[in-house]
Amino acid sequence: MAARRPLLPLLLAAAAVLLALAHNGEIRERAEAALGQGMQPREAALARGFVLGQDEGVDALTREDFRRSGLAHLLAVSGQNVALLALLAMPLLAALGMPLRTRLLWVLGLIAIYVPLAGAGPSILRAGIMGGLSVLAMLAGRRASRFYALAVAAVVLLAVEPGFAADVGWQLSFAAVLGILLLATRLREAFVATFGAGGARRTLAEGAALTIAATLATAPLIAFHFEAFSTTTLFANLLALPAVAPAMWLGMLAAGAGQVPGVPVEALNAVNSLLLAYIAQVAAWCGRPQWAYLDVHLSLVGMLAAYATIAAAALLAIRFRPGGRALSRIAVKNSTAYGALAATLLVVFAFVASGGAGGSSGSGPPRGLRVTVLDVGQGDAILLQPRGAPAVLIDAGPPGAGLLTGLRAAGVERLGALILTHDQSDHAGGAHELFGVIPVGRLLYGVLGRANLAEAAAAGTPGRRLAAGSVLSSGRLRLDVLWPPRDLLAGPHAGEDPNVLALVLRARWRGFTMLLTADAEAEATPLDPGPIDVLKIAHHGSDDAGLATLLDRTRPRLAVISVGAGNSFGHPTPGTLATLAAGGVPVLRTDRDGEVRLEVTTGSITVDSQG
Repeated sequence: MAARRPLLPLLLAAAAVLLALAHNGEIRERAEAALGQGMQPREAALARGFVLGQDEGVDALTREDFRRSGLAHLLAVSGQNVALLALLAMPLLAALGMPLRTRLLWVLGLIAIYVPLAGAGPSILRAGIMGGLSVLAMLAGRRASRFYALAVAAVVLLAVEPGFAADVGWQLSFAAVLGILLLATRLREAFVATFGAGGARRTLAEGAALTIAATLATAPLIAFHFEAFSTTTLFANLLALPAVAPAMWLGMLAAGAGQVPGVPVEALNAVNSLLLAYIAQVAAWCGRPQWAYLDVHLSLVGMLAAYATIAAAALLAIRFRPGGRALSRIAVKNSTAYGALAATLLVVFAFVASGGAGGSSGSGPPRGLRVTVLDVGQGDAILLQPRGAPAVLIDAGPPGAGLLTGLRAAGVERLGALILTHDQSDHAGGAHELFGVIPVGRLLYGVLGRANLAEAAAAGTPGRRLAAGSVLSSGRLRLDVLWPPRDLLAGPHAGEDPNVLALVLRARWRGFTMLLTADAEAEATPLDPGPIDVLKIAHHGSDDAGLATLLDRTRPRLAVISVGAGNSFGHPTPGTLATLAAGGVPVLRTDRDGEVRLEVTTGSITVDSQG
């Protein structure tokens, strides 16, 4: 056994090297390429979602199946996923004769390697920490020590970055690990006592226990934030369980092999395609019935009551073994730890419900979706803040327009994503003010110059190209990329009008829809997005021969023009204003009305401006 242990420092040293390389995006790019070799497009997109948390390429129908069935967490890098990844390693390491403590160290080392391979972004780092705690909670240590470890981890993470509290992904990871601490061991013991402790059966018992515990612990939080509940989530997760960990490990092996040029990964991907196709089928079975997904309206008090009920049931169950023998001394001994952790959890949720760090100042946190068209002069910068989820910024305005001041006035201390619609100074010039100053989860773009890409890479922000068909989500906010087509982005762009290549996005939150056109005028971008509530007028209100037709197709209730006062281009033009007037569409413009803010809740839109 002594011969095996010296390998662990080498493993951790390799993880440190990978972490440094990951910030340059090289490892992630090679992993993306490897996960697509020899796979059908749907399975390749799912593999990237499972391993890298990169779900933009998953088609809309499959994504909806995963959401409605309660399997959407598989398409993001979460603490629960990292724990499932580690579970399969335990019996393999046990077969090599390793004792429990050595196995745990190796599993934690594997997690340390997985984090940089998946991109080492803030959400992935948090998932690694929470996943590591999940492994420790399931497999080692005293119960009280594990509770204190979770509480300490939460305090440390919030001290380092208070904005984590407002991130739904962090909250779900925290709740999942808490559920594992409270419930998983008892569930595993019950399953082993019922079905036996054979190798495969024990692995399935551990996986089922973790899945059930995490599902129960996150259900109230999901209902609170997303006001929806999947009735099939528990069944779907159990049905998919046998394929999830093998699919993730095969994806990890392919991503790792892809770091070495010339190493074939097609055989791994061929097997993984079958597993991924099965999981997608489970999602379809469990997500498509009408009764599978219910709208609910759970208040903060209701959420806390649900957690109190789950905690009470868990504490009651902890006092008894599966056979019914009391463990009152252990329960009493650990009661202080349980109380401390429960209090921590209540404080965190109350903090989040009151807006938390990174919420909005002055006007309070968004009650639903807040859309702010920032006044950045002759440029675009539009901030989307969904309740309980990371903010998304679309474009960064021109340099020196006070973007950072505007974001901080809106209470934003971190961004889930920055989307730069095209490579022109009035849309992308202000981005350099953000990188390295506030955390940015992802940089997303269609066509972008090397300067912004280099700044993002230096700040540790992973970048990814978008095209028509890409879908992004932040909480209940969904962004569909409608333009340009992928083949239009593929060729050389020298001498081409950059406005024609600008990303056009449709933002949807519940029944609200806003069309964000950047500088892509309707006459050059044939679109049919369906009825919308708000239209962001393209190119600061320049002449657009296709605008009248677009208004007929979309029937917006409001138009917003982001434009600088006294600009030399004559924007917005009289022709554009006349077309909007003829269509009966009211207009707000930043040159006269200042910053425009929309507060969107279920069934209502409140409009506010500084003018």
